[in-house]
Amino acid sequence: MPDLPDRAEIVIIGGGVIGTSVAYHLTQLGRTDVVLLEQGRLSCGTTWHAAGLVGQLRASESGTRLVQYSVELYADLERRTGLATGYQQCGGLTVARTPERLVQLKRTVAAADAYGMECHLLSPAEAGERYPLLETADLLGAIWLPGDGKANPTDLTASLARGARQGGARILEGVRVTGVRVEHGQVAGVETDAGPIDAAIVVNCAGQWAKAVGAMAGVTVPLHSAEHFYVVTEPFEGVRPDLPVLRDPDGYTYIKEEVGGLVIGGFEPEAKPWVSPHELPHPFEFQLLEEDWDHFGVLMESALHRLPAVRDVGIRKFYNGPESFTPDNQFVLGEAPEVDGFFVGAGFNSVGIASAGGAGRALAEWIVEGEPTSDLTAVDIRRFAPFNGNVRWLRDRVAEVLGLHYAVPWPNREFTTARPFRRSAVHHLLEAENANFGSRMGWERANFFAPPGEPPVIEYGWGAQNWTPWVAAEQTRTRTGVSLFDQSSFSKYRLSGPDAVAALQWLCTADVDVEIGRVVYTGMLNRRGTYEADVTVTRTGETEFLIVSSAASTIRDQHHIRRHVPAGLDVHLTDVTTQYAVLGVMGPRSRDLLGALTGADLADAAFPFATSREIDLGHAVVRATRITYVGELGWELYVPVEFAAGVYELLREAGRDLGVGPAGYYAIEALRLEKGYRAWGRELTPDRSPVEAGLLFTCKLGTGIDFLGRDAVERARAEGARRRLVSFVAEDPAVTLWGGELIRRDGVPVGQVTSAAFGATLGASVGLGYLAAPAGVTATPAWAREGRYEIDVAGVLTPVRVSTRSPYDPDDTRIR
Repeated sequence: MPDLPDRAEIVIIGGGVIGTSVAYHLTQLGRTDVVLLEQGRLSCGTTWHAAGLVGQLRASESGTRLVQYSVELYADLERRTGLATGYQQCGGLTVARTPERLVQLKRTVAAADAYGMECHLLSPAEAGERYPLLETADLLGAIWLPGDGKANPTDLTASLARGARQGGARILEGVRVTGVRVEHGQVAGVETDAGPIDAAIVVNCAGQWAKAVGAMAGVTVPLHSAEHFYVVTEPFEGVRPDLPVLRDPDGYTYIKEEVGGLVIGGFEPEAKPWVSPHELPHPFEFQLLEEDWDHFGVLMESALHRLPAVRDVGIRKFYNGPESFTPDNQFVLGEAPEVDGFFVGAGFNSVGIASAGGAGRALAEWIVEGEPTSDLTAVDIRRFAPFNGNVRWLRDRVAEVLGLHYAVPWPNREFTTARPFRRSAVHHLLEAENANFGSRMGWERANFFAPPGEPPVIEYGWGAQNWTPWVAAEQTRTRTGVSLFDQSSFSKYRLSGPDAVAALQWLCTADVDVEIGRVVYTGMLNRRGTYEADVTVTRTGETEFLIVSSAASTIRDQHHIRRHVPAGLDVHLTDVTTQYAVLGVMGPRSRDLLGALTGADLADAAFPFATSREIDLGHAVVRATRITYVGELGWELYVPVEFAAGVYELLREAGRDLGVGPAGYYAIEALRLEKGYRAWGRELTPDRSPVEAGLLFTCKLGTGIDFLGRDAVERARAEGARRRLVSFVAEDPAVTLWGGELIRRDGVPVGQVTSAAFGATLGASVGLGYLAAPAGVTATPAWAREGRYEIDVAGVLTPVRVSTRSPYDPDDTRIR
């Protein structure tokens, strides 16, 4: 049994590629008091049987940058450590069998252009030249990414481990963690079968064991293992070491060269979940599960079709190795909100080798700096809540998640398994009105309402969809009459206590020391002066405030607030999300509708914009907040859940003569984009500042009141923005935009669309996007308005009109 130290500053649990990468990067950042514990031997869990693919391009810029760093690291690691990683830049070829897939690949080429990455669209014949074994008769096209590659997972792990040791870290194999000690909400150390270790920081990189390790500390790590299959063929003629990595997503398969043969694997449409995370066997080192040729058959059949030469080749080895998957197909990274000092890096959904370098560095920087140093929102552990740890729910979801790896990534794609999940108090009423439901933070939310007799389903596609006219009608009703929205999924927190004002003044960019009943729109930033939250704050008492945020931010916001309230202040934060339904009454006739049900004076002079107060509504008492996210006169009604169904029915009945109708989140999206309203996670992220977002008016820079990130915002203002957020409207009304498209200025790539939708009022696709100015140029509003702009829609350039003001009602006359 290894000789354990009594204490260490940082203990890492798990000796796979992620754990060793975190250890390596911690030492690179000067942290040498690091102990890594592996229950077996390095790479013996999931890492050793990984396929080793290193594809760089991801769905977001931040995700792509992580993998780009991995590539740089793997190419240079042997020089640094003396151990080879088996990394080879062989390029990647992805082929398309269907028109829908070809559109995706054309969009991928544009995304690569936005990130400055080399990517080429190929004809089937050109694809065959790159990969001579390829059957091309049924292909419509392909893309070539010359920067893609492959690595040997075991060698890579060993090289990272040596680098960590060279930096001062201790790596101890054969030590199993049996418990995690937590004292007063702070991690204090670990218990092992070789004795305890005191630690200020514990990092859970335990792979498919990470959920069970998290439970030792009272931390939710939502993972479940699934069986993952591939075979290795015997060597055969025509296979070269430099053969590209081949991906045939329409056939669910990937193929790479290995020792003169081929690795053939994939992501079958319906996966096989393995045992419960708390039933994982021990020991389980360098082990595989039983072969299942019947389940693998769909992948093998596809590979034989794509590479006919394989029909005459023997199979050397069948691999069935379990891997852990998350509920949303993104990995888990960051400090757990339940326990200070407990970090997680796990659930890499079969992209662990590609992600390990960048994810390891990002997590190490988070540990050292005390907060993320870039936008990790998509993988942040705080996007999940405790209910996401339900094992039966995870098992049902994982079967779908694995299969979506190679599905066409349709815009607005919704998960179908383990639903319905969280339901608002009026869900049954929306269902009766023919709602189609999407999911956000588990909430079932109405996307749109289908007309009577029409099935409320999404027929996925890249162009205008079956629901487009229904959503356009919801938008028109909201602009001309009155619509009713269920916005109960809003995150809601009550901050109270003698020091509530002082705490919020530090946390918020805007001045929140306002009179009772006033609503303030504000950001919350980090030390870098970039966004951590986008909220409204309502003063409900001398020492009490209501904070309202996006549905997905419930856990993240509370963790941020608690971590950054200045020491010594007496405040209390309470999550009241599920105590109140929120019904949005929006449109020019909203005052007429509410006026028929209340004795309160709703006139502009008596109830001005950004006012919130309790009013009677029928037999109920609700908090009415005059605010809008759609750009029309309207109120958000905060209704105790036990009254919500009754209030909804009352509004529908009272609004019958006014033409009131239900509307969903697709309409909200389009309406807010016509107004140029920003959204957290898209326009407002930890990589963007108020200067770039055009939201300096929400910052109290004209006062002497300090706030978190103020110094950074003032520096950014003085230096001038390198990027500028703009609104745009497509000139061709037939063009459909979804977000993520490449923006060109005078023919040069300058950014990407962050959000887009069809705006019925303007009669064309509208959206928002950041424009990056060239070196030495400040992205001023004047600069942004100049130039000729086009958006790349799957290879076709469509002209757009760009503005730094709202395309619809820029003077805000409608909300008055």
